[in-house]
Amino acid sequence: MTTAPERPIAELPPERPEARGTNPGIVGWLTTTDHKRIGILYGVTSLTMAFIGFLLSMVIRAELARPDTQIVDYDTYNQVFTMHGTVMVYLFAVPFAFAVGNYLVPLMVGAPDMAFPRLNMVSYWLYLSGGLVVLSGFLANTGAADFGWFAYPPYAGQTGSPGIGGDLWLVGLLLTGASGILTALNIATTVVMLRAPGMTMFRMPILVWDLLLTCFMVLIAFPVLTSAQLMLLADRRFGAQFFVPSGGGLPILWQHLFWFFGHPEVYIVALPYFGIVTEIIPVFSRRPVFGYKGLVLATIAIAGLSTAVWAHHMFVTGDVYLPYFAVTTALIAVPTGIKFFDWIGSMWGGKLVFPPPMLFAVGFLVTFLLGGLTGVILSSPTLDFSLSDTYFVVAHLHYVMGGTVVFAVFAAIYFWWPKVTGRMLDQRLGRWHFWLLVIGFNTTFLVMHRSGLEGMPRRVGDYQASAPYAAENLISSIGAGLIALSMIPFVWALLRSWRRPDRVGDDPWGAYTLEWITTSPPPEHNFDWMPPIRSERPAFDWRYREEEGVGALGPEDPWRRRARHDASWRPFHAWVESDERAGDSGPPKAPPDEDGSDP
Repeated sequence: MTTAPERPIAELPPERPEARGTNPGIVGWLTTTDHKRIGILYGVTSLTMAFIGFLLSMVIRAELARPDTQIVDYDTYNQVFTMHGTVMVYLFAVPFAFAVGNYLVPLMVGAPDMAFPRLNMVSYWLYLSGGLVVLSGFLANTGAADFGWFAYPPYAGQTGSPGIGGDLWLVGLLLTGASGILTALNIATTVVMLRAPGMTMFRMPILVWDLLLTCFMVLIAFPVLTSAQLMLLADRRFGAQFFVPSGGGLPILWQHLFWFFGHPEVYIVALPYFGIVTEIIPVFSRRPVFGYKGLVLATIAIAGLSTAVWAHHMFVTGDVYLPYFAVTTALIAVPTGIKFFDWIGSMWGGKLVFPPPMLFAVGFLVTFLLGGLTGVILSSPTLDFSLSDTYFVVAHLHYVMGGTVVFAVFAAIYFWWPKVTGRMLDQRLGRWHFWLLVIGFNTTFLVMHRSGLEGMPRRVGDYQASAPYAAENLISSIGAGLIALSMIPFVWALLRSWRRPDRVGDDPWGAYTLEWITTSPPPEHNFDWMPPIRSERPAFDWRYREEEGVGALGPEDPWRRRARHDASWRPFHAWVESDERAGDSGPPKAPPDEDGSDP
């Protein structure tokens, strides 16, 4: 009887390999082509933009807290309103998703770097330059853009907004749009061409799938917006007549072009954050993701349908075929519902623990569910006729594209902070952060649904004391103050992590994907060693590898070996509070069944 040849054993990782960073100085950061550094630059810049956008929103809420003019005049309010939407949609939500993609995609697929490292650097600098150009409108004599972040002509034309602020707005967004297109090309090429051996398409993490499909949507939608912005800029500066009725142009053409970008943009924003929570929920449920292929197919369906529903933003114009866009809008709820079913299935029957990443992931699910329900209401033309341009739409927008993004951003920060820095953010402060944010967000935006039903119009900076929605505006402003208060524990946790670091190992959560196998932070070219990839959970498979005949956390296991030789290494169970079951917080205690599922 012949015996099968022994399979090669993956080389054990070194006990504490040092990250081979490039030049640590400012010049190194300014000239870096390392995808991890560029991801950090994207993340820091986008969070700075979010801070600016939040400050602008506080001006809005301070002005609307009481009737009549309080803080700013009407023209300044329009500038603040326009720049708040612009910063949060164009300069925060999508760029932070690209930050996650830049840092994690090569690590998750086993690549040493992005496919085009220099192009990656250029993309970041285009984004930063575009953001600064947009914000520089506040320094202009005529003020910043004041026509809303959707820039409808004739308000955004030379007649409606003659100042240079509108031109700076267009030029800045042209630069950020070019950055987004180049980044999408880079991420898509990296996923398609640079996957490690064994990393088939259906072994990729769901986050990689969502980012890949997001990139394809960017390549479809962003060029349309760029074309429309060039046309509007030509109208404003070169006397073109694309959107000028007196010259034979059509103002409504801008709406078609903008919303052909604008609704895919909703899912360009949402899909990466769908992927983030999909990576987090199974880890803290101690189960594999439920319905892997169903999630992939649902994402493909969302990407396709999102390009077919743009005109549901234009029901009241009378220029679109209502039945078609109402039906396609309702249909897009089906694949989104499949995702919810799979997220709940991933938690069902699991050994759930709720550290801050899991809390924020659940907050994401609840927030997006509420936003989706009001989206179903607005998909009906009959109801949309009454609710269009009211604060009901403002509430819907912030639940779909505001709270969901914010909750997922914080889930990602708390989850991957140990991988990026090798340090853990304080868990108790993270819980305070979560609950204050939940209360503040819902206090701010839930009552806006009632404000809209009572007739409060969008984009107004003043109202009468006798208005039926005066009380709701005060409640919303109080909620905005709670959101600001919720940032104190988060900033405190960051400072504490920096000044008194609690160091952790390479995989403190007992996670599943490939990035948790390399060191924290990762070395310059990501991997000094790599295990065989046999499923969509390579880190889990490595912990229960059969080649060495070692069970979970056996005496020669590299995780246990590091714990023995590095006193600063602490597993996840050391981070949970005493009211949680520590035994459920670490890696699973038994090998998986033959079908790959946990027992």
